[in-house]
Amino acid sequence: MSHEEPLRQTRRTGLRLAYFMLKTVNRAIREYQMIADGDRVAVAVSGGKDSLGLLYLLDVRRRRFAHWCHTRERYELAAFHIQGDATGPTPGHPPLEAWLAQTGLPYVIEKADIPEGEELPMTCQRCAHHRRRQLFEMADRLGYNVIALGHHADDLAATALLNLLQGGRCDGGMAPRADYFGGRFRLIRPLIYTSEKEMRQLARVLGLPPAPPACPRRHDSARAAAAGLLEAIAPRFPNARANLSRLALRAYPPHATPK
Repeated sequence: MSHEEPLRQTRRTGLRLAYFMLKTVNRAIREYQMIADGDRVAVAVSGGKDSLGLLYLLDVRRRRFAHWCHTRERYELAAFHIQGDATGPTPGHPPLEAWLAQTGLPYVIEKADIPEGEELPMTCQRCAHHRRRQLFEMADRLGYNVIALGHHADDLAATALLNLLQGGRCDGGMAPRADYFGGRFRLIRPLIYTSEKEMRQLARVLGLPPAPPACPRRHDSARAAAAGLLEAIAPRFPNARANLSRLALRAYPPHATPK
């Protein structure tokens, strides 16, 4: 067996798995009109399995399965990575950079832009705000009109539980699609019907690189606490994630006018 055979086998297995996973990804894109012909799509890559898996699926969808997906849109694809967390900018992560380079896709890596005077470490909300702002600035500067995030169905479920505990409501919080600045930018979540279990399987098949070191404050967030509760009750309530995910989407019916 040549040294290239394992790589070819991995690619074949990855494509077979992508074929099935794209059923739910394409459903989300179709129902919420996430991608249109001529769009320039930037995937916000954290370095974790979900965002890297999303980048792979959107690339396969664009290059290999356009006919099977019954899509007519043609779009460009790139990866945006911001090095930083609630504690400030962080060092580079060579395994991630090497993986992005081998995809053949354009990618941009920038240090986190923390405004002068911002007290560190930040809260999770402030960190998310600054990362979102920087993503929009990168998209504006580089000519991309769509930003894709790797939130999956389990993230929607955790958000629904968090909303219930904090605000007495389950719906809303993670829109499948949201338009900003008069429609100039579109933020999309193509994995809303995809489970974290599926993303873990894809990561194993593709041999995705290890994620960059996690934020030291990740366990302090309310969302992490909600996700932990879901994990704890899963043996007793196995349908809790799916039910909460459906509740989270009630505020965003398919084909509705984007908010």
